Amino acid sequence: MGMRELRETAQALVAPGKGILAADESSGTIKRRFDSIDVESTEDNRRAYREMLFRTEGAADHISGVILYDETIRQKAADGTPLVEVLEKQGVIPGIKVDEGAKPLAFSEGETVTEGLDGLRERLAEYKALGARFAKWRATYSIDTASAAGSGPERQGGRRPTDYCLDVNAHALARYAALCQEAGIVPIVEPEVLMDGAHTIDESFQVTERVLAEVFHQLLHQNVEFEGMLLKPNMVLSGYDGATQASVEEVADHTVRCFKLTVPAAVPGIVFLSGGQSDELATAHLDAINRLGPLPWQVSFSYGRALQAPALKAWGGKDANVAAGQAAYLKRARLNGAARDGAYDTSMERA
Repeated sequence: MGMRELRETAQALVAPGKGILAADESSGTIKRRFDSIDVESTEDNRRAYREMLFRTEGAADHISGVILYDETIRQKAADGTPLVEVLEKQGVIPGIKVDEGAKPLAFSEGETVTEGLDGLRERLAEYKALGARFAKWRATYSIDTASAAGSGPERQGGRRPTDYCLDVNAHALARYAALCQEAGIVPIVEPEVLMDGAHTIDESFQVTERVLAEVFHQLLHQNVEFEGMLLKPNMVLSGYDGATQASVEEVADHTVRCFKLTVPAAVPGIVFLSGGQSDELATAHLDAINRLGPLPWQVSFSYGRALQAPALKAWGGKDANVAAGQAAYLKRARLNGAARDGAYDTSMERA
């Protein structure tokens, strides 16, 4: 896949009215979600759940791509059809999570660095052969405005996130993105500033701006083609434990201002993660952001729990509830598709 094809795939993933389903939960994460509905996390149950989502009639009108987990990209549906083919037949683009998770960052207490670069070139070649056309790598940054982040023999810690954390994660994100484009796979770059804590929305703005500035500095330095990638960031929110929570309009305003300062217009699209937001609030925030357009990029979604939570609850692990689970998933996909175009209204939640 040449650069032209990379650009076309990136643009297709942020087509009008569409966004991405993040179905790349690790084994531990999906076990916790299955525990919440008292369903055992077996390989067959995980396959049945994801097949329910992937076969939802009409979802492709609102879902452009699906991020898969290593297990899922290799699985077959109950009728023997590879799950990748189930998606492709609906016109949905298969993608894959390729990082190996966030690990403690040496000499910086409370911070992490994402690992997985070793052997990535070979894994990307294998995933492409399995049908993946885009990939995802997540780095996380925590905000602590009060205490020191720790210290090492040569580096004194500061408030989180430290410049050290920003540098090592941005470097890894850029190396991943370059390897993806070399392999003919569109990289989704996911620098997530975690909203756990009591920080204000202004503090969130400042940290998100620092993170994005360093990420794009490294991407440029490592020759990543901006037109052949997508960005999957956090929205600029108040800390979830903060005494004062910013309004939907304030979140939209801070988010748009922050991204105009840091994200090149050459990037085809921004696909926001939902983080710990409720289903409805993630949709409302996305809608408010799009209402501030026109914007330099397509602004869409790449939601996991915020698309799946109602479907998981409605399904409950029972074959008899597949239709109910699909209806719940389709509704959230449709509402987020509307928000992606600035056409969502809370009355749609009751329809």
